[in-house]
Amino acid sequence: MTHEEQRIWLIRELQKNRSQLSGYHISDDEQDQKDLLRALMNIWMPEPLSDEFLTIQDEYLAEENRRAGITDIVDLTPLKQDERLYLWQGDMTTLKVDAIVNPANSALLGCFQMLHNCADNLIHSKAGLSLRYRCNEIMCAQGHDEPAGQAKITPGYNLPCKYVLHTVGPIVDGALTKEHERLLASCYTSCLNLAAENHLKSIAFCCISTGVFMFPNQRAAEIAVNTVKDWLNRTQSDIKVVFNVYKDIDLEIYREILGH
Repeated sequence: MTHEEQRIWLIRELQKNRSQLSGYHISDDEQDQKDLLRALMNIWMPEPLSDEFLTIQDEYLAEENRRAGITDIVDLTPLKQDERLYLWQGDMTTLKVDAIVNPANSALLGCFQMLHNCADNLIHSKAGLSLRYRCNEIMCAQGHDEPAGQAKITPGYNLPCKYVLHTVGPIVDGALTKEHERLLASCYTSCLNLAAENHLKSIAFCCISTGVFMFPNQRAAEIAVNTVKDWLNRTQSDIKVVFNVYKDIDLEIYREILGH
């Protein structure tokens, strides 16, 4: 199969599942096809997939991710004051590190909103359906929603990273409280502890709980940096930590805090 044939085949296979997109017309436009495939993946309910599907999906996504470009941590420049710390602006799903951190929701299954531009949606879309299936296994075994401040680990599947660490940040609905701050710090500590337990050498954090979870950007960044630095100093770990920002406002905030 060509790359385009793989995309159309995957669309048709997913359309066999009963959903609002089952009878949706497959356009001749490449971007329309990509959007339809991603939307079908977004609303897919976890169930066993055939070896054939997984092979074609993985070949297709690996090529898509390669075309998007990959940034290797070895090509990044660490901070002068601490060579374990990095500040990088870009798409986390293109970053080649041992683990990236997914700001998940409490269901831990990814974002089901079609084509939503949140990090959770992008990570699951580019990793492939095996990620949602694995998360579903973890949550079924757990038997309850994921509490804020904790973390789970899964493979990265088709992402450039080896693993994904999933953590649920606090939702700030109203005034910011000390409990919100404690839970956000716990997200960073839990991810770092899990990375250490699994002997990971590098980890990339996004701006957890900012955006739709409404944690103020400035305070979130202060907590992120202070918590990571405290953990590194306390454990004497040599793990490399990337503060990954996407928005310009967060880049400026982290530059000021880190003195970068």
